[in-house]
Amino acid sequence: MITFSAIVPHPPIIIPGIGRKDDLWKAQRTIAAIKKLKVELKDVHPDTILVVSPHAPTDYNSFLINSSNPIEGNFFNFNLDMEFSFENDIELAKEISREGVRKNVAVRFFDNSIDHGALVPLFYLAQEIKKIKIVHLSFSSLNYRSHLNYGKLIGKICAKSPKKIALIASADLSHRLTVNAPKGFSPIGKEFDQQLINLLNKGDVDEILNMDKDLISGAKECGLRSIIMLLGMVDGTKYKFKELSYEGPFGVGHLVGEFVIN
Repeated sequence: MITFSAIVPHPPIIIPGIGRKDDLWKAQRTIAAIKKLKVELKDVHPDTILVVSPHAPTDYNSFLINSSNPIEGNFFNFNLDMEFSFENDIELAKEISREGVRKNVAVRFFDNSIDHGALVPLFYLAQEIKKIKIVHLSFSSLNYRSHLNYGKLIGKICAKSPKKIALIASADLSHRLTVNAPKGFSPIGKEFDQQLINLLNKGDVDEILNMDKDLISGAKECGLRSIIMLLGMVDGTKYKFKELSYEGPFGVGHLVGEFVIN
């Protein structure tokens, strides 16, 4: 069953030891919101966390699932000597793959370490949960409707499972919010972020799928497909989106939001 579902950003700078004290202070709203999610997640005692990351390996025409077991990763690229190891929920991963074959959805396995897009949320959310398993997913370059439908496929599997499953969409929004932003400044950045958040608050999935392509491209986001997959996963549940925080202190939009399942 699905017991938890959230959108979480993945800036490495919010990890102590990567970010300095003043960096952590600048992102305090984001960190506080993620810590709130951590308490809620721990309370539901999940068996598995399924995380979709924009920085996992991708394939143009296929959706990928990490087959490594254990799934290992680190923050060495960010000059922090910190390593992680998670047990892979291979049973659930194979079930998603089998259902993909049945529904003519291209799903393939990859064998790789876990990326920072997944590690940053898991650093805060998973470390205090005993015997937690992970399913590590990536999206593709297929259209948004394909991502929604793939999410629905996964969501139906998770809903029928006797396991308690938590769903995480790792997603940063526009990378163009300030003059020092990674992709440079553009007013399109804020416009995209606010439009997407408004549509999430309204629960208007069709409008999200049909957002202006130039707006999306101009915003230089990296999480829309993750979010759309998550919207598919919770499609069969009764939920209400709850925005916990939004800020962009480093020029990238960081949204923390929860799909509160009734």
